Amino acid sequence: MSAPARQQDKQKEIAFFDGHAAADEYDVFTPDSSARIVDAFVRLTGLPGGARVADLGCGSGVFTELLSRAGYDCVGLDISPKLVALGRRKYPMVEFIEGDVEHLPFPSGSLDGVMLSGVVHHLPDPSRCAAEVARVLRPGGRFTAFDPNRMNPFMWLYRDRSSPFYSAVGVTENERPVLARDVAAVFERAGFRVSTHYLSGLAYRYVASSRARLLLPIYNFIDATIFGLRVMEPLRPFVLTAGEKP
Repeated sequence: MSAPARQQDKQKEIAFFDGHAAADEYDVFTPDSSARIVDAFVRLTGLPGGARVADLGCGSGVFTELLSRAGYDCVGLDISPKLVALGRRKYPMVEFIEGDVEHLPFPSGSLDGVMLSGVVHHLPDPSRCAAEVARVLRPGGRFTAFDPNRMNPFMWLYRDRSSPFYSAVGVTENERPVLARDVAAVFERAGFRVSTHYLSGLAYRYVASSRARLLLPIYNFIDATIFGLRVMEPLRPFVLTAGEKP
């Protein structure tokens, strides 16, 4: 008999992200990098303007606001009440709600698109989240998820618990880089047609570790130059998982 899947500790997640909201420091990417992530969503989903889109794990709302600017009818959802409140203050014209990606507060078949903003790598077992995304999307609806890639040497060295250089600073106990094939398999089991893509050149403007912060310019340079090469594609720092509900 197999062991039950480990569950995410919701209260620890809320406490962690509420703390970031208090410091207003959770927008980790530069504005150009955030725009590239939203551009990837637009390209991979092919959704038209006016489509109803939910940004899951919206944080303080940077991606939600960019999606709204791209012409979508957007709602941002986050488990942290303080991040939701921060998003409402920063972007008062955008809709934000508090909620759990494993128990989405949307009617079945009510959404055209879903963006999972760095959500999957926070879930010990993302299958419940994938099932909820499948439930709330209409037939033909599409999602895109982006997460750190375990195959990238920097992500493995800094964020994987098996690395001798792993740093727990600025991460939750559930957080870990993902393998593209594992994420694809979860969404395929939920009924999606899935494709996998990779992104490099997403420059960080902030990381929690003061030591890592000193190395950010070096990381950003190597990421933009070396991992931008086509031969390095599977090793790029971020995995993009895209899918369509039949």
